[in-house]
Amino acid sequence: MAGGKRFRFRATVLLGDGKGRIGVGVAKGLDVESSIGKAKAQAKKKLINIDLVDGTITHEVQAKFSAAKVLIKPAPAGHGLMAGGSPRIVLKLAGVQNATAKCVGSTTNKLTNALATVEALKKLKSPKAKIK
Repeated sequence: MAGGKRFRFRATVLLGDGKGRIGVGVAKGLDVESSIGKAKAQAKKKLINIDLVDGTITHEVQAKFSAAKVLIKPAPAGHGLMAGGSPRIVLKLAGVQNATAKCVGSTTNKLTNALATVEALKKLKSPKAKIK
């Protein structure tokens, strides 16, 4: 290390159970293993729950994170997951099976698009109780 650079590694971890829970962790470390461990611990701390109805979200939602903007719309059963890039991975890990998502921001950065998708999922409201 004398006179040289000390390398640091950054890891991004997405945790999801496929049943409506998703978390994102980003951390740095001196080696890959420690950075992954730190990011995993952070993702566990930041887990959020979303309410799914028949494999889709309850309503249309849009969110912004940095320069990334994401629009997510619910879809009927059998439609499938129509999304590309980072939003597709985030929605799949969260357990959303039928939805349409689009990155409408000006950035192509995968991390900010993924974080914008998580912000959109945070904005979801639970379905209203049915009146009997």
